[in-house]
Amino acid sequence: MTNKSATLRTAKSKGTEKKISGTPVVRKSKAEKAPLEGTENNQNKNNVSLSKLAKAKIKQKEQVAFKPRKIEKIIDVNRLEKKLEEIMALDHTEFTVEERLKALYVLQEIDSNIDKIRTIRGELPMEVSDLEDEIVGLNTRIQNINEEMTSLNDQVNKKKQSAKYAKEQIKKYEAQQEKVKNNREFDSLNKEIEFQNLEIQLADKRAKEYAIEVSNKQVILTETQSVLTEREAVLKLKKSELESIVEETQKEEEQLHKIAAKARTIIDERLLAAYTRVRNNARNGLGVVAIQRDACGGCFNKIPPQRQLDIRQHKKVIVCEHCGRILVDPRISEEEVVE
Repeated sequence: MTNKSATLRTAKSKGTEKKISGTPVVRKSKAEKAPLEGTENNQNKNNVSLSKLAKAKIKQKEQVAFKPRKIEKIIDVNRLEKKLEEIMALDHTEFTVEERLKALYVLQEIDSNIDKIRTIRGELPMEVSDLEDEIVGLNTRIQNINEEMTSLNDQVNKKKQSAKYAKEQIKKYEAQQEKVKNNREFDSLNKEIEFQNLEIQLADKRAKEYAIEVSNKQVILTETQSVLTEREAVLKLKKSELESIVEETQKEEEQLHKIAAKARTIIDERLLAAYTRVRNNARNGLGVVAIQRDACGGCFNKIPPQRQLDIRQHKKVIVCEHCGRILVDPRISEEEVVE
């Protein structure tokens, strides 16, 4: 037993001597590898993030420019004028109910086309007026900020002058201290010097506070001026867009107003007042509608056959029982009858 244990000990000692004598192989654990890999990944991420930031700084924001709207030809002024001239060319003293209904339907088409023009313009006039009001407010704000900054700068100058005056007084009192004859005069002069020193400290403090307020006002002024410049650019674009739309539709709108004035001379005042009232109350601005599929062209409620016959005869003005719109025969409106 003793021989076996001795041999085992010598074997172990030889194994350890071999390990010690040989160059040790250092193996890093997973925990030691992880932070190294993490640092490499972090460096790569930082490089990526830095490159993204650099690209973001280099890439400037594109300014959004307002493009003028394209206005399509939606109004046939010549057709409306021709229809009205045909009615007015008739040689008789008084217009019949059928002719008045035709003139009323022409007036409805004119008003609908004017509504289309206003729809094309949309909210641009309101946006322009709102921007103009905002610019006036921004200019007033800039003026007020400039006045406040001027008053603050005046206060800073006043405090500097008071500090300068206090220093001069200190020099004066110090010169008087050299010529005093008793301690009482020396103490009184010393108190005056201390008081002037406090005045200097207070003036410096107030001057710094006013200077800080001036710098803050300057920041607000710069921001307000940038906003004002932006709003003025937007207003310029909106005005140009509105002017282009008005320029394209102004001629047609003037022609439509002239034809509408002629059409009103044919229609009597009572019928015209009823048409205006119904048109103002209607959501789509239709006061005169044609029959479609045996129903009212405004509210789409069914019309009885006898009432349709009365409408086709053109002997009297008939209104819808449901919506109050004036009903006309499709032949007057020159529309295809939808069966």
